[in-house]
Amino acid sequence: MGALKVLRRELRRTLSATNGEVPQWALDLAEGKDEGFFAPGSAVWAVHGSVNTLVGGIRALLVQSLHPGALAGVDDFSMYRERPLVRLASTSRWIMTVTYGDTAAAHTACERILKLHERVRGTYTDARGATRSYYANDPDLLSWVHLAFVEAFLAAHTAYGKPIPGGQDQYVAEWAKAGELMQVPHPPRTRAELDEQLAAFRPELLHDAKVSEAVEFIRHPPLPRSQRLGYQILFAGAVNTLEPHYLDLLGLKKPSLGPFPLPVRSATRLVLAFVRLGLGRKPPSEISARRRIARVSQQNA
Repeated sequence: MGALKVLRRELRRTLSATNGEVPQWALDLAEGKDEGFFAPGSAVWAVHGSVNTLVGGIRALLVQSLHPGALAGVDDFSMYRERPLVRLASTSRWIMTVTYGDTAAAHTACERILKLHERVRGTYTDARGATRSYYANDPDLLSWVHLAFVEAFLAAHTAYGKPIPGGQDQYVAEWAKAGELMQVPHPPRTRAELDEQLAAFRPELLHDAKVSEAVEFIRHPPLPRSQRLGYQILFAGAVNTLEPHYLDLLGLKKPSLGPFPLPVRSATRLVLAFVRLGLGRKPPSEISARRRIARVSQQNA
């Protein structure tokens, strides 16, 4: 039991940039005046309450880096190289708060991110070689980040998780609310719409030296030694879900031994099971949300 506590503390320290305890913001999700935008049994709870989000997060970072405007903003303003775990914790906090918080908490979390985006402005070279300006709250960039996120989490959960309640269309439709809160114009509400909007971005994607550098960092982040092997397997699991056009642009290949594919899915599921053992079956944010929902339901009865 002592070893399990140590494992849980180390994983929480990495994922939430804390001292290994449940972060206060997750406990605070038990407070609030309503049930929130998403409920137990929703597609969003099923996907975001799963450790498969670890694979989805890696995949999202890889794909998002292919848009030169999005990558320029991260490269110019983010301290992801110096403090990668802080950026990971910030992203995780946003996802969990929008997923499990009440509506006020979800609004506040999105407003905070949009406010931080206000200063993220600069220039980049596009896929045609032209110099263009970027702004993190530009509708196109907000759309790209949202689309890549949704596709990545769907791909990871489809490959390594249980069936999504209502299917992929349901998840896309539900998480469109997060897109609206983040001022994404016309977020997709079906898998077909998601694919259509992603296809429209393909001419803007490119591979250059900055992408290679980002991929290398995502492949080998500065993690504790005890977590590096597991992470490498999760990275391979994320790469294994990528479509050929993404693999080509990223300069990656699905793991294989010569012409023979490696058993990446089995290894990834094993690591995810180990992580689930360490973190527990339900994230602290979900436990807090269930307490709030039970209280609100009782008050409204």
